[in-house]
Amino acid sequence: MRKLQVDILGLSTSPHTNGAYALILYEIEGKRKLPIIIGGFEAQAIALKLENIKPPRPFTHDLFKNISDAFGLHVNEIFIDELHNETFYAKVICELNGEIHEIDARPSDAIAIAVRFNAPVFVSEEIMDEAGIKEEQKEAEDGDDAFGEPGETEEEPEHEEAAVQPKSPESKLEELQVRLDDAVKREDYEEAARLRDEISRLKGIG
Repeated sequence: MRKLQVDILGLSTSPHTNGAYALILYEIEGKRKLPIIIGGFEAQAIALKLENIKPPRPFTHDLFKNISDAFGLHVNEIFIDELHNETFYAKVICELNGEIHEIDARPSDAIAIAVRFNAPVFVSEEIMDEAGIKEEQKEAEDGDDAFGEPGETEEEPEHEEAAVQPKSPESKLEELQVRLDDAVKREDYEEAARLRDEISRLKGIG
């Protein structure tokens, strides 16, 4: 299983996510981003460490770091290695007395631990292929229409009312993909993650 190293691009939120955040990971040797929806507590734990803000009392992940230091446990790396039913799974790969241990964890907790140990984070290539979002190059703004002079538009022809035809799965996928591309351009990664999951569901049905 090929591993791709990623780093944290940032955390973002919006009023629609009910207190959840999107943790944005980016491929170090590539152009893809991987949004993972996480809870507010875990987002706060990651953000505080990234901004070097020390809480008055240790958070859970700080406590884990303190206990690990006391007993000589070292975190070598974090590996996000599975994706099932839109849920990501990770492993904290630790070393104690020369023996390697792999401990199951949520990606949010694993990354909150990683930033405290300065441990590298990896994602399997399969997960990046399935759930990664490639940021397309920004299209050049064109003030001219493809046909005609700048600002010149054709009037929309009048149509008789007709029954709305149900969209085929193919047209629905195309529409979702356009919306996904737009969300990425706007850097609305919560919406991008939701659209990505909806596209995955449709592809699974087809």
